[in-house]
Amino acid sequence: MLLFFPFVNKFFSFSCLLFLCKVVLSQASGLEGIPDYSKEKNWAALPTISDYADNLPDTSLKNFQDSALADVFFIHPTTYAGLPWNQAMEGKLFSGLSDKIPIQQQASIFNGSCRVYAPRYRQATIFSFLVKSEKGDTALEKAYGDIKNAFEYYLANYNNGRPIVIAAHSQGSRHAVALIKDFFDGKPLAKQLVVAYMPGWIVKCDEFKNIPVCDSATQTNCFVSWNSFVWGVNIFNDFTRDACCTNPLSWKTDTAYVSKENHLGSVPPTFDKIHKQSVDAKCVNGKLWVHLPGEVSYWVAGLNYHVLDYNLFYLDVRENVKKRIESFLGGLEKMKYR
Repeated sequence: MLLFFPFVNKFFSFSCLLFLCKVVLSQASGLEGIPDYSKEKNWAALPTISDYADNLPDTSLKNFQDSALADVFFIHPTTYAGLPWNQAMEGKLFSGLSDKIPIQQQASIFNGSCRVYAPRYRQATIFSFLVKSEKGDTALEKAYGDIKNAFEYYLANYNNGRPIVIAAHSQGSRHAVALIKDFFDGKPLAKQLVVAYMPGWIVKCDEFKNIPVCDSATQTNCFVSWNSFVWGVNIFNDFTRDACCTNPLSWKTDTAYVSKENHLGSVPPTFDKIHKQSVDAKCVNGKLWVHLPGEVSYWVAGLNYHVLDYNLFYLDVRENVKKRIESFLGGLEKMKYR
């Protein structure tokens, strides 16, 4: 199934598909209609409504948004492979895939320690990454324009000076990089930034002037990023060489191997169980090498595990964001939840 993979063209050959796309997409234009973020329908997740970010894969976990001391602004990945260049904001087809997959399987990670805010936006079609075109670039800029508008509305109406976590994946991480540059890097708002999670995109370790890559589990005012691959894959090095790789089992950027004994837990795409101590990891040439859990529900074709970047480390990220918020708050108000 198609799941938010912006650099698939680096790994597979789609020459016939690309030829057809160039012919069809050259005639397509983006859809108009700037989203109004004062309307709840234009948010995939809000702490005040019932949504997929409230769900959890196991009854041992709890949703603590009501008492959370920080906010997460979550930007979902690409779930659209249609025409025109930007997805329309109306209809079940628009919201269904994004809600049931990334909002439930990724954004829900943060509901144990953050209020979850996830805007719907006119995401760029996956072909914006596959076909070199000014229209593809324009589609991505339009998508980011929605994210920027949503974040400005969030700041003006929801945040009230609370600590902020930025979290995203794939296309969402691309937009998160731009958001951090526009709002946090060298800006007064940086004092509210706990951490940014930006897997599934090539983020350089020196991407920002004033916001470093995290190199410990409790460091704040920093970012993390990783791209998951089949263990031992040694190709695509030109593509990943500049990528910053954070190992979610150690929260370091070194190349040390971290065994599955350090793994807190993964959640399969079926979103119905937790597999503890089932994944090991090692950063190599900008790639995060991993062995998948033995369950068939994790099986993914190809040499990368892009679609599982969060699933494989569901509990590891969930616990880590809690620790970083505690560290950010100086330990003065210890959280009593996970």
